Amino acid sequence: MNRRGAYLLLILGALCFSFNGIVSKWVMEAGLTPWRLTQVRSTGGFIAMLCWLLARGRISELKTNAREIKMLIPFGLFGIASVQTFYFLSILKLHVSIALIIEFTAPFWIALYLRFIRKEKVSNTVWIGLAFAFVGLILVAQVWQGLTLNGVGVIAAFVDAFSLAIYFLLARALGYNRNGETLTTWGFAVTTLLYLIIQPIWNFPWHIFTQSMNLNGHFSGHHLPGWVLILWVCIMGTLVPYLSVIIGITRLSATTASVVGMLEPVLAGIFGWILLRETFTTIQLIGAAIVLVGIYIANERIPEGDSNG
Repeated sequence: MNRRGAYLLLILGALCFSFNGIVSKWVMEAGLTPWRLTQVRSTGGFIAMLCWLLARGRISELKTNAREIKMLIPFGLFGIASVQTFYFLSILKLHVSIALIIEFTAPFWIALYLRFIRKEKVSNTVWIGLAFAFVGLILVAQVWQGLTLNGVGVIAAFVDAFSLAIYFLLARALGYNRNGETLTTWGFAVTTLLYLIIQPIWNFPWHIFTQSMNLNGHFSGHHLPGWVLILWVCIMGTLVPYLSVIIGITRLSATTASVVGMLEPVLAGIFGWILLRETFTTIQLIGAAIVLVGIYIANERIPEGDSNG
């Protein structure tokens, strides 16, 4: 796959993740807790990937060794389980805009790690691009409105950001010797096992699958059965974007993927405006434009062979 194709996959991942926020909100408003939703997403993604590999006769590609498993376990724990869990916890305790801004400090932590831990050179232009994108996110989120800081929420949001940074870095490192499909499968497998331990399956609220769920917002008054929305969350909101982002990372770099990921809050704002009847002000539009400029500036100076493993 060429560089352009990898960028398109990263954009597809951001698009799916942002739209999934709308669908997930409908599901949680119907009564499924964020932690159970994370369990459903991971388990559904794992089963789907396992079936895909079995159908194509590629199940043997999941074989690993003691050295690699030491990285695959943290990848699943931090990159998938922790990112999802602490994001949900942060938005329970904080204004959503604050949680998103803190989460998308991940590119800064990656750049700091590369510069001061790995001792790799990070172009000044990259720092400028990241600054532009971050300012744009602040405008999109309008953090000056409804600012409420909760200690637990702030800690959860920063853990989420650190976990996201680890996810990008480990995905890049593991991607040198493992393809995106098997890496995604391993990540979902670790998360599924973790949640089976902390949230036993026999306590799962199975009625949620047959429950009629209201599509609040533009489609208020319309309903869909729970299994339809949950299936969407598992496939288009989890499997497709995770796979797209992981493949994109292995073709480009952790820095590039994390910066392009800043599109997610912008797209989420657009979907919220269209589907949930949330307002999208002039300031937010300006912020979205600044985010795009920042992404362009940062990625113009990230070399194709960037090694961020």
